[in-house]
Order: sequence, then C-alpha cells, then structure tokens
Amino acid sequence: MSDISDKYNIKCPSVKRLMREAIELAEATEEYCARPLEDNLFEWHFTVRGPPGTDFEGGIYHGRILLPKEYPMHPPHIILLTPNGRFEVNKKICLSISGYHPETWQPSWSIRTALLALIAFMPSPAEGTIGALDYSPAERKTLAKKSASWACAKCGEIAPLLSSNAAEPITEEEKSVLNQIAFKGEEEQTPKPPEPEPTYEPEPPILESVDSSTTFLDQILEIIVALLVGAIAIFIYRRWNSYAAIDTDL
Repeated sequence: MSDISDKYNIKCPSVKRLMREAIELAEATEEYCARPLEDNLFEWHFTVRGPPGTDFEGGIYHGRILLPKEYPMHPPHIILLTPNGRFEVNKKICLSISGYHPETWQPSWSIRTALLALIAFMPSPAEGTIGALDYSPAERKTLAKKSASWACAKCGEIAPLLSSNAAEPITEEEKSVLNQIAFKGEEEQTPKPPEPEPTYEPEPPILESVDSSTTFLDQILEIIVALLVGAIAIFIYRRWNSYAAIDTDL
C-alpha cells in the first residue's frame, strides 16, 4: 500500500475510499478475497467460491473489477476470467450492482458488497442478459471441478488465494441487496401471464341530423315547380282551343 499512496493523491475521495477497502479486504476468507493490482488502484482482482448447493459448488472463480475514477459515486465493472458456464469470460457482465445499472447503485455499497452479490447471483437464470451464459447443470459442474486448477496470469494459481477464515457477518444493508437480487431471480423465473388482447367496442352509428329549414325550402320549391308546370299546361290548352275555334269559323 505504500507504493500506491506514493502514486496517488490520498486526499482524493475515490483513492481514500479504495485504500480503506483494501485494508478491510486485506485478509482473505473462505468465501472471497480481493485486492488491487500493485500498479493500479482502480483495477482489482478477486476470487470467489461457488455457492454451496448449486451447480457451482466446489468451484473457485477468478475475475477483475474495474473501478471508475468517480467511485463510489459510480459503480464498478465486473469481469469473470475463469470459465464457469454462467458468465462469459473476459466480458463485462450485467448485474444490478455493476456499471450496466448505475441507476440502482448505492455509494454506500462496496467491493465486498459486489462480491457477495456476484456469488448470490450465479445460480440465477441467464435470461439473455449481457455477458450471461446458460450452460447445462452437468457442464457447470464439470467447469467447477476444473476451476480449482485454473491460474491467473497476474495472480498465479487461484485456489490458494482463498483461506479458511470465516467472512465478516453480512450487514443489514448487504442482506437487503442480496434479497433484492434473489427476488429479481425469482421474478425472472416466473413466467409472465400473457397480456389480454385489446377489445374494441363497435362505435355507435352516427345519425345525420336533418335541418328542418332545408326540408321546408325543398317542399316550397316542389310546390312552385308544380304550379309552373300546371300554368304552362293551361296556357297551351287555351291556345290550342283558340286555334281550333278559328279553323271552325273558316
């Protein structure tokens, strides 16, 4: 830590926070361990043990945590390096406590919180999320057995990185985070009921309104036309009679 304190401004909030977390996580446990790289305080390597009672039981998984300069105001990115059958290797994975979901991240959460959440999230269904894999239980169990002999290019063999020390008890806030992740996993496993098809009610027929004044004018026009036709007929009839009388006198 002395080299890091010489390299970084220890008055910077993110540096102070990471140095404090490095001290808190200096002692490895049976569940997890994490420490920053010697030359980069903002990149950590971690090792976690697969959760018991799952396809990952007995597995030991190693990965990277990339922390932004704004940490802890912004969340870290998490990358798995050990083949595991749940997350793609060498790819940032999508979790509610990772950089893909800054809207759910809380500054009070820590690297330890992220590790606990990762362990709890491993048995959940993939559901097509970014960086997720959906291997069969047999494939995951095979990878779990092989993981114990996996080695990191920077950290060496990962199995000895964990210890027999028990981890610190989970705090109430960490328990709340893990419950949220468990609830999310159950929610994804529960099929959503199909949405009902929209029903359309027939629109009532629109009756054309009848203008009474227009109807009255039409009737008057019809009467006038009838009177004109009658007057013309009478005029023609009288003229015809007058011509007929002149022909008789001749």
